[in-house]
Amino acid sequence: MVEQKLLKKESETEYERSSREKRNFLSKIFNWIITHIKFLLIPGYISDDLMHRQTEYEKTKSQRKFITRFKSVLTIVGLILMFIIISFAIFAPWLSPYSRFWLTFPQYGGWQPPSPEHLLGTAQDGFDILGRMIWGARTSLTVALPALFLAVAGGCVIGIVGAYYGGIIDTILMRIVDIMLSFPSIVLILVFIAIWGREMRYFILAYGILGMAGYARIIRGSVLQAKNLPYVDAARVSGASNFRIMFKHILPNVIQPVIVTFTFDIGGIILSFAGLSFLGFAQSGIIEWGYDLDKARGSFRTAPWAMIFPGLMIMITVLAFMLVGDGLRDALDPRLKNL
Repeated sequence: MVEQKLLKKESETEYERSSREKRNFLSKIFNWIITHIKFLLIPGYISDDLMHRQTEYEKTKSQRKFITRFKSVLTIVGLILMFIIISFAIFAPWLSPYSRFWLTFPQYGGWQPPSPEHLLGTAQDGFDILGRMIWGARTSLTVALPALFLAVAGGCVIGIVGAYYGGIIDTILMRIVDIMLSFPSIVLILVFIAIWGREMRYFILAYGILGMAGYARIIRGSVLQAKNLPYVDAARVSGASNFRIMFKHILPNVIQPVIVTFTFDIGGIILSFAGLSFLGFAQSGIIEWGYDLDKARGSFRTAPWAMIFPGLMIMITVLAFMLVGDGLRDALDPRLKNL
């Protein structure tokens, strides 16, 4: 009897213990919900204690969050597309099903629809569209990149010299820049092409000269703010020459907006050059997407693929560089680091 009573008492004790544990568990869940109801219902809510701990943590770690801020979905998409376009331009002889000579030499049977032999079909004079899409990337980047490097180099020199010295030098340089900016760039390019010719090197030179004005304005505004900062005064007191101060100390600290604008302008020049080619101002026989659009516009009803694919390549290329430029702007601008 005594043993049965003890067993009964132990079983009742275990039942009470398990019941108490369940009640405690449910109570903990309820208390957690009450405590964290703001986190659950208010998007982006953060408590004062957690905010303070985060602030103290950020003081001890690097604030250079370039890679972190560069990891947006649209920027990654732009990088992938840009990598594909650049791969087309570099590895065109290996990726293209036909050689460059074959794609500019008239063949038999034009306006053929997509087939196993020609995956994207053929254009006028039997040109394979896939091959011309791949080689067209090299043509577009060959015009855009050298022209922009020329524009950035010339614009940075003009802007930094004018802003650093000021006075009559700045006035003369900026009035020249204003004159260049006052004319429509497309009209001046057409004037240059009419004078020099339609070869690709003249397009590069025209875009490079006209692009200097915009970069001179961008760099001048940044240099005007930077030239009076303490590190410039320290370099001047230490005996550094004006050339060293301008291009060794000031330029690296004001180059960020130039880098962002450079990325955006790649797509802009590609689009502009495609437009000029579409209007018939490019060199005859060139492998370029706008030129292909010009040749296919009269056959849109019978051979729509000949216009659709070059148009898609132009859109994808411009979009890729615009997305990357937007990501660079977000990553390099310290004002946007918390967005």
